[in-house]
Amino acid sequence: MITVEEAKRALDSVIEKGRVHLYKPIQVAEILYRDRVCKDIDLSNLEDYRTQSKKWRDAVTISLVGRKCTSSARFQDDLFNANATPPSVLVVLGRENRRTNGAVEAYIYNQFTHKHIQLSNALDYCLNASAKDFYVKKFIDSFWNEAGLRRSLDKVYEIIVYALFSTLVEALNLEVEITVKEEAYPLLKEFEDFSQKVMCLDSSSPQYIQEAKIYRVGVTNAADRGLDMYSNWGPAIQIKHLSLDITLAENIVNGVSSDKIVIVCKDAEKDIIVSLLSQIGWRSHIQSIVTENDLINWYEKALRGKYSAVLGEKLLHCLAQEIAEEFPSVDTTPEIIRSRHYENIKDSAWYK
Repeated sequence: MITVEEAKRALDSVIEKGRVHLYKPIQVAEILYRDRVCKDIDLSNLEDYRTQSKKWRDAVTISLVGRKCTSSARFQDDLFNANATPPSVLVVLGRENRRTNGAVEAYIYNQFTHKHIQLSNALDYCLNASAKDFYVKKFIDSFWNEAGLRRSLDKVYEIIVYALFSTLVEALNLEVEITVKEEAYPLLKEFEDFSQKVMCLDSSSPQYIQEAKIYRVGVTNAADRGLDMYSNWGPAIQIKHLSLDITLAENIVNGVSSDKIVIVCKDAEKDIIVSLLSQIGWRSHIQSIVTENDLINWYEKALRGKYSAVLGEKLLHCLAQEIAEEFPSVDTTPEIIRSRHYENIKDSAWYK
């Protein structure tokens, strides 16, 4: 029989592992809310809520942070694994939640609020800084120094890299050109409808020039190990700030359909990454490895160097835009949560 202390440790572990959006803990809260208020599910029977609870969670997160979880079904269902909050744990949490009229729910949502206060403090430094007083190392360290934010550091790295790369590519006025060789003109003529639709080429215009661009793949979850960014001139960009092992290295290269990959990592990881990729025969696919120290130097030059007047404000503007997109602010509590009056519940009432 699981004790209340063991159930709390399991819940705290899920909260600690979660990013700032806390999708999984919120899903637990909504399962417990449904059990307490509607009384139409049996917490010992996973199939009563495995699928439905995703909709209950999404209804809250859309109101709370403006988005819903887009992780794979398998990753979402990890919530109910033995090392997370399986039915045996939810039964105990549900019992305590009913006994205290919602204290476990209040506890989860208070943890969410705490994480977003930490996040807000960290992001305010970036959003309120000028090109003269923004230091990217300080920004990165603000996430390392807050335990509740470390799980979101990979997304912060991605934003930092994208803002810099995108700003520099735009400022350099790079162009990408594709051209059909003359000996292939007959084939181009035969497949002209294809080449017009797919490559913007035809027999009268066998050359196409466009602006060079860097693109972010979008918001992903902690289990997604594939592509982070890609360019329209070839290289794919994978960002790793955590330790890498052979399995993860294989997932990176196998999950990216590109023969040239740029990896961004911490300085201490560079040699390890090169060694691991060499072991699995993928070293030749790595175009280059960018380290955190490279990023710091490039930010310094962009913000306070010779061309800071051209790059500085554009870089900070891009950084702020991506932050706003990735981490929506939580200025007010939505009605869906406010109506429950968690502020009147002592969230520690269910544990000693």
